[in-house]
Amino acid sequence: MKAIVLCAGYGTRMQPYTHKTQKTMLPIHGKPILEYIIEGLKFASFKNIILVVGYQKQQIIEYFEGGAQWDVSIEYVEQNNLDGTGGAALLCEELIQKNHFFLTWGDILVPYDIYKDVYSIYKTDKEDFILVTNYLEALQKGCAIFCEGKYCTKMVEKPPSDLKGTDLNNCGVFILSTEIFDVLREIEPSERGELEIPDAICYGIENLEWKVRVIKMKKGDFRADLGDKKVYEKLKSSDNWLKKLRRGS
Repeated sequence: MKAIVLCAGYGTRMQPYTHKTQKTMLPIHGKPILEYIIEGLKFASFKNIILVVGYQKQQIIEYFEGGAQWDVSIEYVEQNNLDGTGGAALLCEELIQKNHFFLTWGDILVPYDIYKDVYSIYKTDKEDFILVTNYLEALQKGCAIFCEGKYCTKMVEKPPSDLKGTDLNNCGVFILSTEIFDVLREIEPSERGELEIPDAICYGIENLEWKVRVIKMKKGDFRADLGDKKVYEKLKSSDNWLKKLRRGS
């Protein structure tokens, strides 16, 4: 199975750090953010990786090249028009040779064994769609996930602060069926003019009877959103989190 990492964006919220540097290439304790993700993917046995690049793409390409140093194979897809996570996924369609693929945002760090758990559940339970959630108190900053049993019933992007019924947030880690490509071609862009993976998943749940398995991270599990300057600065100030990231490896 191929793994897609989305790392094309400008990182506007991370200015001034991203003024001349691709967000996923910002260094933390001697390595760019993206290198930690690639290490985690390798640990979970994802050896064929597609990096969707755009802003400051050469920084990524020149650093990782073909991936041999990490014992993985890396392909590059360029997203010239930054039209969302769904637009990025569509650009990879021809490179996805099987019925399913792994996908993660390039600015999210989670424990390496989360990647492994996702892949293991896909193989044992034959799920077509899997998404990972984390607990988040301020859900209005994220994407709320509602569940019945093991499966997602609804996703609400940037919900109101008085939302009730869930404290689960879309973590940005998925296994997806290639069925999602047809849906991405059919749905309308979001309010910000982008094709969104969560919107496509919602469409599939509501209209195509998709069963979307939810893997819940535990409260207290490490997760870092590197679209937040304060999070980046906190991770740079201490390396205590590295053990939590590499848990199980």
